[in-house]
Amino acid sequence: MKTTDTINLLIVAGLLAAMVTMNGCKQQAAPDGPAASKPNPEVGVVVMATEPVILTMELSGRISPQMVAEVRPQVGGIIQKKLFTEGSEVKAGDALYQIDPATYQAALASAKATLAKAEANGFTLRQKTERYKQLVAISAVSRQEYDDATAGLKQAEADIEAGKAAVETARINLAYTRITAPIAGKIGRSTVTPGALVIANQATALATIQQLDPVYVDVTQSSADLLRLKRNLASGELKGNDPGQATVKLLLEDGSPYPLEGTLKFSEVTVDQGTGSVTLRALFPNPNQLLLPGMFVRGLVQEGVREQVMLVPQRGVSRDPAGNAIALVAGENDVVERRMLKTDRTVGDAWLVTEGLKAGERVIVEGLQRVRPGATVKVVPFDTKSAAPGGQPAAKQP
Repeated sequence: MKTTDTINLLIVAGLLAAMVTMNGCKQQAAPDGPAASKPNPEVGVVVMATEPVILTMELSGRISPQMVAEVRPQVGGIIQKKLFTEGSEVKAGDALYQIDPATYQAALASAKATLAKAEANGFTLRQKTERYKQLVAISAVSRQEYDDATAGLKQAEADIEAGKAAVETARINLAYTRITAPIAGKIGRSTVTPGALVIANQATALATIQQLDPVYVDVTQSSADLLRLKRNLASGELKGNDPGQATVKLLLEDGSPYPLEGTLKFSEVTVDQGTGSVTLRALFPNPNQLLLPGMFVRGLVQEGVREQVMLVPQRGVSRDPAGNAIALVAGENDVVERRMLKTDRTVGDAWLVTEGLKAGERVIVEGLQRVRPGATVKVVPFDTKSAAPGGQPAAKQP
């Protein structure tokens, strides 16, 4: 019985060992099943190509009127009437205020009377001088008397000229009692009302007129950027625009684009010592007067054209811990390769790449989270038109 039991135990132990061995083999064989047939991850790629790119710079600035005139009185007096509507359009020469003219009318009348007196005196002396001229020839009067008459006539003639000037001055002062618009444009609020006393050339303007179509846009550019731009133009890396043809676009305070383009007119010749910047001035049409003086805007100014550069979508470029730009490329046999890039600036939703890529290479822009360098991928073209703004793919329709 003991021998039989021992044999049975050995048989059972052998069967158990065989079963354990078979289970182990099945577990080892499992990875060769479904996992071995798992397909390569699919990625979207963009094929690199060189192209000319128009470069622009975004600069902040302010709106200023093309012409501005502060209305001030040129004579003193009491304002009798205000002859315009605040905020309206006025033309050059339109009457704006009326100052009490009474004292200036009296001054003009007095100047005319003084002139008439001088002219009457001059007439008498002229006749006297003519008579003395004949009498001195026959020694009827002395030479001294003739000289005195001639001097009196010259003084009378000077008095006449002074009287004429006084009359003209009084007439001008009387005309200044009617204050008119020096330029055409939109007039602002009035700082005085009828009954107010004003003085000649006072510090406070009565009103301000601004010409709002067209308007100037003054933007500032750092002197460092200006040096870089000139250096690129000199080296031929950047092809410049004709200054008379350089166009400027505007972004308003709320971020919306201004519908009309402007023209760059000139660049300031000195650098502001306080800010280290240079002012650029552009002229913009403003038919609807959407642009108002003092408004903050951002100007998109064309720098020039850079020939044969590559643009990589921003979604295809990431940064390593050191801050270097990197991209993944589907290389030979669709194996993922890691590339270090040198970027210059953003152009729209893409990076302008100067080093690290060649024309014809395929940059992975979709499916980056599923791949690593050295992995084999399935490559499909990435449709940039189907991507929503901001570099995100557009939502698929159900």
